[in-house]
This record gives sequence, structure tokens and C-alpha cells, in this order.
Amino acid sequence: MEAGAATLAPELTWFQWLRHELEPTPGRGAMTLRIVITVVLVVIISEALQVPEILLSAYMVLFVTKENKAITTLMGVMCILGTTFAIAVSILIYCFTIDRPEVRVPVMAVVLFLGFYFCRVFKIGMVAFGIGFVLSASQSLVEIVPDPELLVRVMLWLWVAMCYPIALTVVVNHLLVPKDAHPKPHPPMPRKRLFAADALTNPEYVQYGFKVMLAAMTCYVIYTAVDWNGIHTAFITCCFISLESLRATWHKGALRLAGCCVGGLLGFLSIVFLIPHMQSIVSLVFLVAAVTALAGWVAAGSERIAYCGLQIGLAFYMCVLQTFEPDTDFVKIRDRLVGIILGIVVTTFVFRYLWPVYDKR
Repeated sequence: MEAGAATLAPELTWFQWLRHELEPTPGRGAMTLRIVITVVLVVIISEALQVPEILLSAYMVLFVTKENKAITTLMGVMCILGTTFAIAVSILIYCFTIDRPEVRVPVMAVVLFLGFYFCRVFKIGMVAFGIGFVLSASQSLVEIVPDPELLVRVMLWLWVAMCYPIALTVVVNHLLVPKDAHPKPHPPMPRKRLFAADALTNPEYVQYGFKVMLAAMTCYVIYTAVDWNGIHTAFITCCFISLESLRATWHKGALRLAGCCVGGLLGFLSIVFLIPHMQSIVSLVFLVAAVTALAGWVAAGSERIAYCGLQIGLAFYMCVLQTFEPDTDFVKIRDRLVGIILGIVVTTFVFRYLWPVYDKR
């Protein structure tokens, strides 16, 4: 998880480092093409069938697509299983928390802590992270959708919006990625432990889970207290940028902010100059494909920059895929950027002053 914390080599300027990171590499173009094709298919399907949360569906393609189909398939299967379990449990928990905030808020905190604790000690920590995040974030939806029946429908549609693009991504990757004509034999892999050997003795795991929980819940309390739910991206930011060390966390936060600024700017310019003149889904598809190509190219790069590509795509989709019709609402763009900045500030403060962990190199 520390891979994203690499910094510029002392002999390179920032521009030289960025140009180096954006240079073509083997397989980068093919991965970008798979992302673009799948996102275009998702937009067409969601628009035709009126599947809500198109922006989330498009983002899941970027999130799941990896350099080869084996890793993509594994990621897709884990995401579908984790999402299904988390949403099912979320609906069950609603039976006890939907009209009891004094119970719901502590449940959110406990689930966050456990999710990020197991993210560190579990060998497939991504599953624990996904379950913990979905469970905690879903509880915050009660403030937006207080009606129980409507809330359940929202959660079920959320499952559809997340899982069908993942399945489509796996299918497209299997169709477009050629088989290895000469597969290399792999030596037998040593049996690995499911949990870290020091899971119950290393205090850093507990401290990490507590720090993420504290940062995310602080943001939740802030935007709930001021009745500004539009900046809920602060909660999401705390969860997604929190890494083991302060340096790695700050670096990932910077990538998130930079990506959202680029994607948000492209979305803003599209809303001002392009969307008012669009007459059909064809023009929307071409626009989405063009920006997705940029986001996919960055996401297909090294771990030093890949996360920025995901955020470029997400911010752009938030701007142009808000509804099924063309939308010119700039308030959501502003709110999401404010939320991201708040999340970065709160997370950095917590990780800086509460059990700070610095890189040992």
C-alpha cells in the first residue's frame, strides 16, 4: 500500500517526472482501449435501461480494470461478492438503526474501525476494506433517504449499478485480451497465512483502524452538523486516501485532489461549451470516451500516478453523468471539491498528530 508514496527523483523536475509517467509503456494502450470500450457500453446500457448512478457504474470500470484479465477477473469477483455481502448486511442493519441515530452513528464507527483493521491484517484486505466502507457509507444514506422502503430500493439499485459494470468489465477483458500462447510454468507457491502473524500483537493495526475511523467520522459529524450533505466526499476521501504512513497518505491525497481538479475542470468546460449543444446520446458517448481515454491512460500507468487517473474519471463522470438528461448544475462540482479538501485536511491532521508513522527509508 506504500507504493503510491514515491516522490520525484532529486534530478527530475516536476514536469519531467510527469512526462516520464505519461510515456507509453507495454500494454498501456491496450488497457486504455479496454477501459474506453467498457465505459461506453456502460453509458449506453444505463441510459437505455434507466439504471441510476451512471457515474458510479462508469467509475467501477476504471476501478476494476487491471493490466491483465486474470487480475481483472479476481478483482471483479471479489468486488461483486464483497458488494453483495455488504449491501445485504446494510439492509439488515437498517432494521435496527434507521430511526435510531444514537445507534446508527456508533455502528458506523465500529464498522469503519473493523474494516480498516482487517484491511491491514487480512491477506485479501481489499475485501475487508470494501465491506467496511460500503457498510459504513450506507448508514449515512439515512439522512438523505429517510423513508425505509425507498432506502431499500436505493440500496438494491446501488447493487445493480455497481455489479453489472464489474461483470461487463470481466467479459470485455476476456474477449479483448489475447491468450498467452506460451504460458510459463509457475513454481509451487508456499502456503500463506490468511491473517498476519502479528495480527493480535502489533498495536499499529489497531491504531491505523482507529485513525481512519476518527478522521471519517469527524468529517461525517461536520457535514451533518452544518446540514451540508453535498460535501459527503469528505467521508469518502478519508477512507480512500488513508495509508500506513503519513507520507503515503499525503501523496495519495494529493493525487486525489489533482485528479479531481483536472476531471472537474474538464466537466465544467463540457457543461459550459458542449452539453448545451448535444442532441443525442451519440455526442455524449463521444465526449465520455474522449475523457475516459485520458483517465484510463493515467490509470494504466505506474502506482505513482494511477490513482490520479481514477479521480479524473470520477470527477468528470460526476459532472456530466449526474442524471439521464443533460445537466448544468455546478453546485455539485463545488461541493465535491470542498468535501475532498476537507477530507484531506482532516486525515492529514489525524495521521500527523495521532500515532504518526513515518517512512523508514
